[in-house]
Amino acid sequence: MVTICGAMIAAQCGGSPDGPSGTDPVITITGTGVSPVEVRVPVGGRVTFTNTDARPHAMSSDPVELHTDCPAINDVGLLNPGQSHSTGVFTVSRTCGYHDHTNENDPTWKGRIVVQ
Repeated sequence: MVTICGAMIAAQCGGSPDGPSGTDPVITITGTGVSPVEVRVPVGGRVTFTNTDARPHAMSSDPVELHTDCPAINDVGLLNPGQSHSTGVFTVSRTCGYHDHTNENDPTWKGRIVVQ
């Protein structure tokens, strides 16, 4: 009973589909950039972004001004320091570029997600 109640409280207090699933590749955002710069995920998968930097980052799909190549990336959105969010589900095999919308022209916060 205690285990069930504890699980219910955890789900209500922050267990969310935006956090890492445990099987998603994770891209970490630091003060010096993203790591790794490229990850691979199967069709039907997601990628989790974790912000360990001291400032917010907003991860978006390429191209820079349109954000239309891989809309699933746009589900990450704004990440404040310490936050993690997952992309939507990738439904098509392709290579998806992403960037930090708050600093679009800096290659430090750009990378690729290869959907296989």
